[in-house]
Amino acid sequence: MSTDTTTEPDPFDAIVDAPFDSALSERYLVYALSTITARSLPDLRDGLKPVHRRLLWAMRQLKLDPTQAFKKSARVVGDVIGKYHPHGDASVYDAMVRLAQDFSLRYPLVEGQGNFGNIDGDNAAAYRYTEARLTKTAIQLMAGLDEGTVDFVPTYNGEEEEPEIFPGLFPNLLANGASGIAVGMATNIPSHNVAEIIDATLLLIDNPHVGHAQLMEVFKGPDFPTGGLVVESAATISAAYETGKGAMRVRGRFSTGREADGSWEATGIEKLGGGAWQLVVTEIPYMLQKGKLIEQVAQLIADKKLPILEDVRDESDEQIRLVFVPKSRNVDPELLKESLFKLTDLETRFNLNLNVLDATRTPGVLGLKLLLQEWVIAQIDILLRRTRHRLEKIASRLELLDGYIIAYLNLDRIIEIIRTEDEPKPVMMAEFSLTDRQAEAILNMRLRSLRKLEEMELRRERDELLAEKDELEKLLDSPARQRTRLKRDLNTLRKDYAEDTALGRRRTTIAEAAPTVEFSMDAMIEKAPVTVILSAKGWIRGASGHEPLDKEFKFKEGDGPAFAVHAQTTDKLLVACDNGRFYTLGCDKLPSARGFGEPIRTMVDIDAGAEIVGVLVYRPKAQLLLASNAGRGFAAEADELLAETRKGRGVMTTKPGVKLAVVREIPPEHDHVAVVGDNRKLVIFSLEELPVLAKGQGVTLQRYRDGGLADAITLKLDEGLSWKMGGETGRVRTEGDMRMWKVARGAAGRMPPTGFPRDNKF
Repeated sequence: MSTDTTTEPDPFDAIVDAPFDSALSERYLVYALSTITARSLPDLRDGLKPVHRRLLWAMRQLKLDPTQAFKKSARVVGDVIGKYHPHGDASVYDAMVRLAQDFSLRYPLVEGQGNFGNIDGDNAAAYRYTEARLTKTAIQLMAGLDEGTVDFVPTYNGEEEEPEIFPGLFPNLLANGASGIAVGMATNIPSHNVAEIIDATLLLIDNPHVGHAQLMEVFKGPDFPTGGLVVESAATISAAYETGKGAMRVRGRFSTGREADGSWEATGIEKLGGGAWQLVVTEIPYMLQKGKLIEQVAQLIADKKLPILEDVRDESDEQIRLVFVPKSRNVDPELLKESLFKLTDLETRFNLNLNVLDATRTPGVLGLKLLLQEWVIAQIDILLRRTRHRLEKIASRLELLDGYIIAYLNLDRIIEIIRTEDEPKPVMMAEFSLTDRQAEAILNMRLRSLRKLEEMELRRERDELLAEKDELEKLLDSPARQRTRLKRDLNTLRKDYAEDTALGRRRTTIAEAAPTVEFSMDAMIEKAPVTVILSAKGWIRGASGHEPLDKEFKFKEGDGPAFAVHAQTTDKLLVACDNGRFYTLGCDKLPSARGFGEPIRTMVDIDAGAEIVGVLVYRPKAQLLLASNAGRGFAAEADELLAETRKGRGVMTTKPGVKLAVVREIPPEHDHVAVVGDNRKLVIFSLEELPVLAKGQGVTLQRYRDGGLADAITLKLDEGLSWKMGGETGRVRTEGDMRMWKVARGAAGRMPPTGFPRDNKF
């Protein structure tokens, strides 16, 4: 019978009591650091995130060189998620697809065969259908992996090893850019032209104290895979790269193609005959899906928000060609361009954020100069590691060569020892002072190597290696030689990406200065006369043409006329309510006068209890006379009354029982204000006594013992006061001498001239 009394450990013994906040913060910090350092931010030295590095490494292990045959993408994805990157296959394949898209990467690192997606926004085919291999650029980025240049780290399960970074001289961080969102930080680096990056680096190597301005003379700015134009001033771009943060506007290119000299035909206006024309776009901003852009423009046309555009067509094949057809040949092409930039993603903003991991895996936002300095330091370190590794190889080979040469000098004795001794190795080592490796190598020599010619070859190889060793030791001891070697290697690399090569030619145009053109939607409204009619119950409509304002318009039963004004479709309408709020309507957006119109409250948010007391056409720089029934008022600038939203703008402050009663435009030539009260007393005072306010109750215009203000108007004192006579004659009476009513503002006033209207309205 067993006497084993051991029991299973209690799982509850593993529970640790800890404050929730500290336990949570510790775990969140670990997650945050993992996201920052092992997922979202690129390494400064090779410009790659772990998933991209593991993809390229797996492809290299599969020997997918540019000269070899393609292999199925599924094979690559399987190796990556099985050996190096234990994440979902979809995320790994998406990363691989992006490395192969020439519209996503300025210098693709993967060459794809099959459907790898397109600029329209269509996805790539499934990985079982597509094939891939590395590009020459990827090989350059990985050059030196077998030469002891970088450390290798164990994979997630410890079964294999992967490189910590790639040692190649290709400046991938700036050349291809990167974007990513970590925890609490993000990065967004555009792609750049390799020739310009190398030129700036060479400038920095020659003069470590070079100024940022000098670097920007050769380092122009972004060079996007999809071309386009960066329309910021040189100073704005320079400031962004100096700090590592900034924003720049990127526009599509209006053009009908390249000219014979390689330059772009800049206007994009394609003549069609008979004076007709159309605009052609051949490049769109980076990361913008062409299909989404076309949908955006089509929606603007459907919503009539772009009335000067008739149609948009996609005539693209391998090259982008978007055609914009204007409403008529009289449309201003520059206005159409500006409206497309304003209303669509044909102009976007790229937010530069040079946030990267440095050699110590510490994240930070670096300016251009510091970024290049850190990269040069990393490349010098790789150069030194390569040199030391090569010296070790040379020392190892020289050891064997010395042994071989000793063997040739003593060939007969060596043969004798091998033939006569049971254990020839120790005897050879003792007699000729050979090392174990040398003796082993001599014993493993083939008989055919005993020719005289082989000895000469060995001596020649030994001399070459000694010369190379001497050069490498000088390189290790001399920082100046290290810089010269790095410059030589960079110049060699530059030849593959020179300005006259298809891959090296700059695609994005950097505009010296492109100030924002002031653009108004009003400029796109076709100007036409309109008569605005507002009923007593708040139904508004716009009749084409200028109808007589005293015409009997039709209204709904129980409704009647309230306001009628002449305007143009390009005008804005100011609607004033008795609660002191002003609302703005576009005359082009008024409903047709074929019916009774629409309630104005469906267009603007007028309070339920508020009544409309004035409807005027907005005139720039005009002034309005505002007065309340309590006898207070002020002048207001019309420009200050425009409201951007449906909620309107509060202008006159009102109290219970106090309402805005008068809204009248002040003609420029008027110099006095006339006010009449319910008590039928009239005062006239100088317009200079009326303050101009943006908001408030105003000042006292007339003093009352009982009642309030009936009406107010402005006039030119020399011309007197005029009013309409009663009846249907339409006669106007003018009282020329108004001096007896002229007093200081705020007086009680006196009875008006004989014949003044009984309703106390001017």
